[in-house]
Amino acid sequence: MRIAAGVEYDGSRFHGWQCQPNRATVQGAVEAALSVFAQEAIKVTTAGRTDTGVHALNQVIHFDSAAKRSDFSWVRGVNAHLPPGVAIQWAKPVPDTFNARFSAFERSYDYVILQHAVKPTLLAARVGWVHTPLDIAAMQDAAARLLGQHDFSSFRSSECQAKSPIKMMKQVDVVQNGAFIHFRFTASAFLHHMVRNLVGSLIAVGRGRYPPEWIDSLLIARDRKLAAPTFMPDGLYLTRVGYPAEFDMPPPNVVARPGGWQWQD
Repeated sequence: MRIAAGVEYDGSRFHGWQCQPNRATVQGAVEAALSVFAQEAIKVTTAGRTDTGVHALNQVIHFDSAAKRSDFSWVRGVNAHLPPGVAIQWAKPVPDTFNARFSAFERSYDYVILQHAVKPTLLAARVGWVHTPLDIAAMQDAAARLLGQHDFSSFRSSECQAKSPIKMMKQVDVVQNGAFIHFRFTASAFLHHMVRNLVGSLIAVGRGRYPPEWIDSLLIARDRKLAAPTFMPDGLYLTRVGYPAEFDMPPPNVVARPGGWQWQD
């Protein structure tokens, strides 16, 4: 039987998603817990790998197992074997045609920034931080220039293994709520470090270092060296993975909102 599941995790506790020798990773923790609960070796396929420090509200995985368990049992049973900082939120059987990675047609990432003179303590590793005021209108203007299909090479890590830098950006929002600034990016897919590189460049615009039109020039140049440095991972969350309606994927239990979190029923 093929099972799909949603995974929520605190990326600051792990060295990224992908298994690495002698390092705590989300994939390693999830596969170990699944294997103990199902009493068989289980490997998972994920919608997308996240880096060290990057969080997820609804990372989607799938795995195949001969174990017969109810949906509720998969959740409670696997969570009993997971370390702090990661939990299965839902699980359901899916057809063999479902693939957590290749069936996805879009992904959404949220980035939450605290704009405050003093660095955060209770929110450390949960939000990005800037200590100077940002021009929200300028960042919104710059963000709108990212919409549509572009070559995002200027925002691509040198370690990126994607076959093509051309992606379709469907949504870019910049919203302020008090001391918090909330970015939301939805695209067909993302390159390695793409969101953090985009946030870094939008913040450079917000600080007045460049005009919004600078983003146009970066897209045309296709040169990573011209864009801003990669921003910190602390405030980055994988929030949603889009699949065809036929698979009936559940929404995340928690949704990031500017200035706070909203729990779904």
